[in-house]
Amino acid sequence: DTVLVKPGVYPSKAISITKSIVLIGEKGAVLDGMAESYVLKLMADSITVSGFELKNSGQSFTKDYAAIYTFGISDFQILNNQISESFFGILIEKSKNGLVQGNKVKGTAVQEDQSGNGIHLWHAQQIQVLQNEVSGMRDGIYLEFVDESRIAENYTHQNVRYGLHFMFSNHDEYLKNVFQNNGAGVAVMFSKWIRMEENKFIDNWGTASYGLLLKEIYDGEVLNNIFQENTLGVYVDGSTRVNYIGNTFKQNGWAIKVSGGCYANNFTKNNFLGNSFDLSYN
Repeated sequence: DTVLVKPGVYPSKAISITKSIVLIGEKGAVLDGMAESYVLKLMADSITVSGFELKNSGQSFTKDYAAIYTFGISDFQILNNQISESFFGILIEKSKNGLVQGNKVKGTAVQEDQSGNGIHLWHAQQIQVLQNEVSGMRDGIYLEFVDESRIAENYTHQNVRYGLHFMFSNHDEYLKNVFQNNGAGVAVMFSKWIRMEENKFIDNWGTASYGLLLKEIYDGEVLNNIFQENTLGVYVDGSTRVNYIGNTFKQNGWAIKVSGGCYANNFTKNNFLGNSFDLSYN
């Protein structure tokens, strides 16, 4: 069935949806978590949530309260929602075959311990995260143990730590995203078979900041990306069999800085324009 929610502010303290349903908010439909817990919990397969403004999840140092939370479900869609004043924005756990598209998550964090992540995936497979905007959170998009997923055309900016942060996640694609003015751009750790293509890493400045960090990455592709005005364009540590092809490095401090334990990497047809240092290789 489809439930159409009319405009208005609705108290929503951890409302659990436990059956397949399409839930659509008309313009002006607001779900208010009253700063207590989760706002909306999706606990069944084949749920769609679209068009809502969600705000005021609880804040906690022991529980990951979120505006939208999924656990153990499949074939879900989270579309075109606006999320504000929430600890985590969208939190997806042990779920698969989902679409997270067109959402806007806005926080006001100034320190890492004051906020969760905008879109957070844990133990998930075959998730598409498309055309979302995240700002003012700890990490814009975070993935851990997430396989066979696609992160494309998102805009993450002004987040406290990373625009995108992922670990232990294999066979994933990151395409045409913009990571701008975050604490650091993207941290990619302990993962295999990653493809990063046509992304923009811009204005990630600071004493320990970079556009892209690769740590313990194997068999990856870094293709046709733009790295502009970062302290470090790409910082590589312990990563092997990675192809860097057709990228543009413009006005960075270091364009590429390679640390130890990096073997059989291929740098081909990249452009280096106006960097303080083009390449540091240890």
